[in-house]
Amino acid sequence: MIPSQQYRFLRQSARDGLSIKHDSSRWTKLHLDPWLLCFLLLNAALGLMVVYSATSENSGMVIRQAISFGVGFVVMFICAQVPPKVYQAASPYFYAFGIFMLLLVFVIGERRLGATRWITLPGVGSMQPSEVMKFAMPLMMAWYFARKPFPPKFMHIIGALILLGIPFVLVALQPDLNIGLVIPGIFVLFLSGMSWRLIGGAMAALAVVAPLMWMFLLQEYQKKRVLTLFDPESDALGAGWNIIQSKIAIGSGGMTGKGYSQGTQSHLGYLPEHHTDFIMSTYAEEFGFIGVFLLFSLFTAIIIRCLMIGMNSFHNFGRLYAGATGLTFFFFVFLNSGMVSGILPVTGDPLPLMSYGGTAVISLLAGMGIVMSIHTHR
Repeated sequence: MIPSQQYRFLRQSARDGLSIKHDSSRWTKLHLDPWLLCFLLLNAALGLMVVYSATSENSGMVIRQAISFGVGFVVMFICAQVPPKVYQAASPYFYAFGIFMLLLVFVIGERRLGATRWITLPGVGSMQPSEVMKFAMPLMMAWYFARKPFPPKFMHIIGALILLGIPFVLVALQPDLNIGLVIPGIFVLFLSGMSWRLIGGAMAALAVVAPLMWMFLLQEYQKKRVLTLFDPESDALGAGWNIIQSKIAIGSGGMTGKGYSQGTQSHLGYLPEHHTDFIMSTYAEEFGFIGVFLLFSLFTAIIIRCLMIGMNSFHNFGRLYAGATGLTFFFFVFLNSGMVSGILPVTGDPLPLMSYGGTAVISLLAGMGIVMSIHTHR
């Protein structure tokens, strides 16, 4: 016989366990991860607040950005409802559609700032097809390696490099050396268990090919960006202006910043692209080191949550995609932060969920929706 007190204790514990299971199932039924959703909402709110300040309180631009976030979160919710096996089956079609959009640029593309990267679609507006490929590339690579043994064989790696190379060449012809296009695929390749010997060989091959890329692939303005990185003062009023003003803005923020909407470099017009590429400089000037530390803590939470979901996935497709999504988010944070602080060349890549722009926001949140689908569809 079980003593009455012990029996009551076990019965209460079982009831509490059922209650906890019932509470957690609410999020599971919605196919949302509450932690990742919370971090993304906080990041979006902070992004809107900084865009409002960076645009000199331009309510029209803030409303457009808020609409982009609204659409992005709706798309994220819809993507989270679809089981991962559907994405795995549809990945080649997403990839083919992305290639079609890149080819469409050469037919109806708009030329801006010396490059043909944008197309205008009725009812959609202006968009960059390369952002569509950023969404499709990790899906395609995860689909490819999920069907192969781990670690991948050499011929499998060659096939993956061909899949990466096709869109990279199409984008380079625009011209636009958008390395961020292939980075998600490279992370999937890394997570697939590629040996360090092959990684070392690839880095050595890249070092050999780099001079040829410099001579034949890079445009003059791209070469100038790299050279300006090492000595921005050599052309302080030209190519070096962006980096110099960005570092002044970051340094003038100090520990606590100048205060919200009190930045001088951005509001007085010294800092170019202060609401897009250089929004981190605007943020650092107004909120200082403490504000940047809190923002990086929020970024870190998003990255770690994606990696945790990937590690807990029960299938290779989910592990590869969720892990690559977290690492890709880290890469773009590092790339933009290095650019505005003068340790990396100016590439024009936005800061995730902070820079003004709708296509990047929607494609990123759609990817996060797939990560949530991987987590909730067991």
